[in-house]
Amino acid sequence: MDSDAPGGATSPLSWANVGLAFSFIVFNAIVSLTFGLGIGSGLVTAALRCIAQLSVVALLLQQVFEMNNPWAVAAIAFLLNIMGTLETVVNKSKKRYAFMIPSVLVGMLGSTVPVSIIGIRFAMAVDPFWKPEQYIPIVGMLCGSTISAIVVSVSYVLKELYDNGDKVQMYLAFGASRFEACKPIAKEALRLALTPNINQMSVIGIIAIPGMMTGAILGGSSVQQAARLQMVIMFMISSCTALSSMVITILALGVIVDNEHRVRTDRIDVRPHAVWRARNAVVSKVVEGAKALGSRLWRKARPALTRAESSYRSGRSYQESDSPLMERGERADRQRLLPGGS
Repeated sequence: MDSDAPGGATSPLSWANVGLAFSFIVFNAIVSLTFGLGIGSGLVTAALRCIAQLSVVALLLQQVFEMNNPWAVAAIAFLLNIMGTLETVVNKSKKRYAFMIPSVLVGMLGSTVPVSIIGIRFAMAVDPFWKPEQYIPIVGMLCGSTISAIVVSVSYVLKELYDNGDKVQMYLAFGASRFEACKPIAKEALRLALTPNINQMSVIGIIAIPGMMTGAILGGSSVQQAARLQMVIMFMISSCTALSSMVITILALGVIVDNEHRVRTDRIDVRPHAVWRARNAVVSKVVEGAKALGSRLWRKARPALTRAESSYRSGRSYQESDSPLMERGERADRQRLLPGGS
């Protein structure tokens, strides 16, 4: 233990400690393999991504903390929102709609940036608000929660409009505006997006001790200060998820139900994202090339192997045909060498 750190901070961790903790992931993968759950490879891949991403972020943030430059902090915050947008659109969404990347980016920037600035400057009383050690971790937490809320809301909107679009079309046929026809979908999407945050706040502190509070305690803060900090963070997350969900729901409905009050299901893409389609195309090309190369090599090597096999068989048959004569000659020689032999 590091006795010099305030509050008795944890001892430095090495890669051996990380490797020991990785054994928990290996255990989960073994359980998946045993019961045929089919998530073992995805679990290990996600864990390896976690290691790589956190290692890169640690190196990057160390430089930003040492620079203590507001423009560098703003660049990191923007990068986090960009990466969150790509993660939402490329990896998390099974259905996508036209102009989804700019819509998600607007929803994330429009929620994480104002909430983080107001919350850090006034609720947390940090001046200036852009201090790297304060602003960047909080923006990262807000982005993570915003991704989950956006995925839930936009997935429900696209599912309803693509699979059950006849309901909206019926409302439109009876003279309802597109906002009136889509209001039930928007309300349910927002309710689903905010439910996880409500559930989290209802059990926090009694059943679960959140990570931010645990980190503050391990960092040397008093328990009371850590608890108040966690309250502020949870309220900021709740506001951010609500704001981002409203923005993305309105934008998605505005794109799919156009100005002429038509449900444009042609603007919904149910295929895998272009990134994964390109990856699959490259993999298929590589596999086909490997098969073609193997076929050509086999065609070139097959005559030589056939000749070698024929030569081997002919030599073997010649030896087998001569073996009885050779055995009789050897027996005659042994008889002559024996006493009394002729």
